[in-house]
Amino acid sequence: MAAAAAAAFALLGDGDGPATPRALTSDEVNRLAVSRFLNYQAGGRAVTITVPSADGGLVITGSVDYRTHNGYGVVRGTGRDASSSGLIQWTGTTVLVRPMAQPPTVAPKSPPASGWHRRPLQASGMSLDSSLAIALHLGNDRPDNAALLPQNGAAWVGRDRVRGRQTDVMNGPDAGTVASASPTVRYWIGADGTMYRVQAGIASAPQPVVVDFDTHAYVPVQPASAGTPAP
Repeated sequence: MAAAAAAAFALLGDGDGPATPRALTSDEVNRLAVSRFLNYQAGGRAVTITVPSADGGLVITGSVDYRTHNGYGVVRGTGRDASSSGLIQWTGTTVLVRPMAQPPTVAPKSPPASGWHRRPLQASGMSLDSSLAIALHLGNDRPDNAALLPQNGAAWVGRDRVRGRQTDVMNGPDAGTVASASPTVRYWIGADGTMYRVQAGIASAPQPVVVDFDTHAYVPVQPASAGTPAP
């Protein structure tokens, strides 16, 4: 988890030193504008969400359906957050958790029929929920307005390789999240506009949240049972 977050800051330009931020070219701004739409067109993406905390941290390995705005996967915690391990499913308003002392490596395709606890998704003040909201809002049913992106702080900040893929790294808008996020989010975008990584700072976490795409096979999200309200 720490390695993924640290790698998000190691950006290089054309040489060996740190890149100097600059304005986006027309090609870059068009790729950034279409990246969330491509996630929507794909239907869903496999994601690994790294949520740092001062007491340990959480990693969610699963899938997000950008048509229905549902996410589902396995959550694992370290340190004081280890008690949060299990299965998790979420929407823009609700989080369902199914605690498990030894969660599977991959979430079962069909969510278990029982054992779920339901609670509202918190709009701010909770690192996990802010991270889940950010992941959901990385898909949109239309491209972003390319003309407005530079006005909202979009900029090129470097180049990086993500699991063997060359990407341009760009500061962009907060993707309309309801989370307590920083004014800009950093995107790792491929030559065709595909989104491979997103990093976002949130007020409740000591380090940025990192969302990595295509870390495993995408599995269509099936809704879990309604669950009982969390105590």
